Amino acid sequence: MWRLFNWLSPKHSQQKKAAPSQSHLLNAGRLAKTGTSTDTIEALRGLEGHLFCWLLDASPAQINQTSPNEALVLAELERRLTKTALEELPRQPAVLPSLMGALSDRDVTRSHLAGIILGDPSLTDQLLHVANSPFFKPGEQQIESIEHAIFLLGIDGIRSVASAAALRPMMTARTSQEALFAQRVWRWGLSCARASELIANAQGTDANAFFLVGLLPSLAYITLRREVQRIYRSKLPEETIEPSVVRKALRRFDWHTAQIIADKWNLPPRYHAHLLAAERPSPRSEHTPLNDGIIMGTREVLRHAHQRNLSEEVLREAIQLETRQFDEVRRALLLMLREGARSS
Repeated sequence: MWRLFNWLSPKHSQQKKAAPSQSHLLNAGRLAKTGTSTDTIEALRGLEGHLFCWLLDASPAQINQTSPNEALVLAELERRLTKTALEELPRQPAVLPSLMGALSDRDVTRSHLAGIILGDPSLTDQLLHVANSPFFKPGEQQIESIEHAIFLLGIDGIRSVASAAALRPMMTARTSQEALFAQRVWRWGLSCARASELIANAQGTDANAFFLVGLLPSLAYITLRREVQRIYRSKLPEETIEPSVVRKALRRFDWHTAQIIADKWNLPPRYHAHLLAAERPSPRSEHTPLNDGIIMGTREVLRHAHQRNLSEEVLREAIQLETRQFDEVRRALLLMLREGARSS
């Protein structure tokens, strides 16, 4: 993640230039404050590189090479971002406003929440699919209905499932060319979102909000990859999309793309604030659950996929959770990843 969320002036944010920034996906806000050696920061930069290799199914040499098509593609992508003219910008799910209102209401009843979900047949199908996935299913029992899902998962549990169900159709592969990327970016997004949610829960903050914002980086990634593919088709029809160009697009414009999505979807101000704090954490501020969730989610999904990642010592130092919180969150995240792999 490299560029996101100026929620204080959404209209202005849509007009500002999508210029490169020095922010990163894995930000070490507290490291600067505690004077931790630059080795940890360098290790986080390396983890970002390992993530790109895995998502793009490419070697370090392939993602770091210079392409003669790079300047044209990135310039066109920047133009579209600046004018808020992305052709692949995902539309706000029609049910999202009422769903978010219900999910943020601590007094919402099961029947009211079920009524909102059942009012959208597509969301109903997606929610049952997600609820029965190993990432969320609480045991062996098959979930047959929305009411059954709410009963088994509870109001708190259904919040995350509903958020994932609302975004899942946008993350589903459209072509065989993007199938592997879509599968991996969704798995990565779920890992980051789940880790952020668990950390927020442990710290007594808004877990549901952190789950949803934890999914937005992955949605920005697939949006950008599709936009780059469109640019290749229109500007470079004889060329094949190159991992190095996609990687530079993701690295340069991901936060800005997520900002546009959040603005277009009219997400509440606190969601924008969470994302902005994760993009550019102040050295004098505590890490947010999103900071720590993205770091832990990235490390664990790569480790589980047998990719190069990060040592546990560096991970603990980077996110600086209390030992008990770290162990509990990591245990739950690893269980989700193991169950997901067992079903694939």
